[in-house]
Amino acid sequence: MKRPLIILAVLPCVIANLHAEELIVRTGANIQEVINKASDGDTILVEPGRYVQSVYIDKQDITFRGLVEDGRHAELDGEMRLNDGIIASGHGTVIEGFVVRGYKGNGIMTQGANNFVIQNNTVHGAFYGIFPQYGKNGLVKGNTVTNAEDAGIYVGMSDHIDVIDNIAHDNVMGLEFENTRHALMAGNEVYNNSTGIVLSLIPGLPVKDAFDQVVRDNIIRDNNLENFAPASSIAASVPEGVGIIVVGPDDVTIENNLIENNLTAGAFVVDMFTFGLASDPKVDPYSDRVRVMENDWRNNGTAPIGMLGEMLTATGKKDLEIVSSGKDQGSCHALQEGMDTLGTDHWSVCEPGMSKVDYASAMLPALAEAPIYTAEQKGRLSYLAVCTGCHTYGSVLHGPSMQSIKALYGDNVDAFVEYVANPVRKRRDFPEMPGQRYLGAETLEAVANYVLFELDQ
Repeated sequence: MKRPLIILAVLPCVIANLHAEELIVRTGANIQEVINKASDGDTILVEPGRYVQSVYIDKQDITFRGLVEDGRHAELDGEMRLNDGIIASGHGTVIEGFVVRGYKGNGIMTQGANNFVIQNNTVHGAFYGIFPQYGKNGLVKGNTVTNAEDAGIYVGMSDHIDVIDNIAHDNVMGLEFENTRHALMAGNEVYNNSTGIVLSLIPGLPVKDAFDQVVRDNIIRDNNLENFAPASSIAASVPEGVGIIVVGPDDVTIENNLIENNLTAGAFVVDMFTFGLASDPKVDPYSDRVRVMENDWRNNGTAPIGMLGEMLTATGKKDLEIVSSGKDQGSCHALQEGMDTLGTDHWSVCEPGMSKVDYASAMLPALAEAPIYTAEQKGRLSYLAVCTGCHTYGSVLHGPSMQSIKALYGDNVDAFVEYVANPVRKRRDFPEMPGQRYLGAETLEAVANYVLFELDQ
């Protein structure tokens, strides 16, 4: 009796694939209009040319591909006026082959989308370059990301994610896992950022833990760029001259990386209080079970810079590969000749059996569930994906707290939606908020209802 049920369950997917179409966006046309005409499972091909547009994909299994002809690419340009380049909330979205530049918010983002692929894109200049958030089972591969005021590639509140074979340079942070579980960074080249790689657990967000992260086989070099994040941003506190920072996540493995010429330190393991993050009673502020296996350490800590550099210089130590604030538990490092550390006296020696050098992927062996969201769920997911990039519930991130916003608008949904769609700067101590009209009236209303009537710490 079970076999017919399995066939019936698979049959709709087969039928959908049979009816999938290729839609062409001609040079200079409106991309969103073509997306709005597409059906689940379609492929949208964008001809080379410059498109000053924001794009929102909320359908399932869409392949969104930029074509290349004679070295010319499909280029989305925000002209530092538009907020987001590409945002996708549909499960199974593939985004590939685009040049994306000059957006004030996100270059490429997925929000609540499972089974996504973001590959072979180039992103120049955004707050977050590539930003998958609140998704499961995703791949970020073969992209080049530069000049992000926060992180070049920033995976937030997600599970089972691979970030492999990317290039990230001239960002505040090259790559970041934030409040993320089961994740792999491998084969990336990360250079000339303020800090190369950050593994973080940020308080005040809906996901309250981060664990099972592997950083292997990356080139992490020359990350000494002056931090250029806006002063109101949490990224402004990221130290310069560090190869890898671990602040909060547990069960982290760092192995077989080239970590070279980072002037302050090769790796910095720090608790959230020492790092200066706000407290959250639901979040453990300490990273435990950090395993630094064998890596190729070269010329790190030779000339410490910035505030952290001043603190290290005061200790009289330099040429440090690993620095720990000393409040983690169960951590270890391999014994390597000439490797200098500070604050790791309580660490043990890593056992060979802890190695993750052969760890191939954090992704699931089968597709993650792809639920169809109600308007209420879409409001929550859009809040988590878009709003929490700049706002936490009770503290200041890049913008004011959601608690203060709730108090400001009360039950006035229309006023909330109008402001979010067409914001005006009200306070000099926060950056100007870009308009979110491209998300559509239905999504904005759903977000307003979630924030004003359901959101709680």
